[in-house]
Amino acid sequence: MKELIEYIASSLVDDPTQVRVTQEQRGSKTYLKLKVAQEDMGRVIGRQGRVATAMRALLNIAANRAGKQAYLDIEDPQ
Repeated sequence: MKELIEYIASSLVDDPTQVRVTQEQRGSKTYLKLKVAQEDMGRVIGRQGRVATAMRALLNIAANRAGKQAYLDIEDPQ
């Protein structure tokens, strides 16, 4: 699941080297934190959060297939 988010985010941003995804496992739940460069935040979030919502939907589909729950948090790079 971490690789899925890295791939999507890297495809969207101007500077893919700044994409960082950290994963934390708590039982059957997986928490992912996405960090990108400040100037790429708008690309990852999208208008009215549509890109972020789509990324979360794809993550939930992948997690459900694996029998897990997953959550995505897009963090401020500061």
